[in-house]
Amino acid sequence: MRLAATAALLALLATPAFAQQRTQYVLAISWQPAFCETRPDRSECTSQTPDRFDAGNFSLHGLWPQPRSRDYCGVDAETVALDEAGDWDLLPEPDISGALRDELLVMMPGTQSGLDRHEWITHGTCYDGDAEAYFGDSLDLLDAVNESAVGTLFANSIGKRLTQRQVREAFDRSFGPGAGDRVRLSCVNDGNRRLIDELTIGLTGRPEGPDSFDNLILAARPTDGGCDGGVVDTVGLQ
Repeated sequence: MRLAATAALLALLATPAFAQQRTQYVLAISWQPAFCETRPDRSECTSQTPDRFDAGNFSLHGLWPQPRSRDYCGVDAETVALDEAGDWDLLPEPDISGALRDELLVMMPGTQSGLDRHEWITHGTCYDGDAEAYFGDSLDLLDAVNESAVGTLFANSIGKRLTQRQVREAFDRSFGPGAGDRVRLSCVNDGNRRLIDELTIGLTGRPEGPDSFDNLILAARPTDGGCDGGVVDTVGLQ
């Protein structure tokens, strides 16, 4: 009887329904033109141009192990204090290859303000792997979104308004029915305009390249959709 009960429990743990009761990671991706409307003095914003990668694609903010209270794993108090004070330029640089560094400079423009150092110290130290794995997996996940119907929707809607429903439906088309329920929109106000500035996406499981995205997102817990929609900003649009 005990063996049967144990087998039943193991079977339950393996079901998608059970997996959806938790979210292991949140992938945060930014729509950089909107981000820069409210932070125009940031280095990555003063240097932004209409032909740069992040003008028409999502850029990497971070990959956050859950729960959000899980951070600064094994980080000394002095380094934590520097990070919390916003002195990101004084944080140690992540130990990654030159090739990955070159990719980050393009796909994570916030590196110009030390965002990579902040994300590694705060969240990456709690990831199951070194900095190379953390940022490599993060960029694979970003690629999956940018190369999907979601990326196409945003690229084709620059200067126009998208609704939460349209965004979530694009995730469903790209990664399977229900994928959109794991996505939350963040919006900011810029004068009389409301802009989509970020998407946060629930994931569960170990990333194994861009092609693993559909399994990861469908295994996560559904979330509220955040803001109901906003304009897809373009560089210099006022």
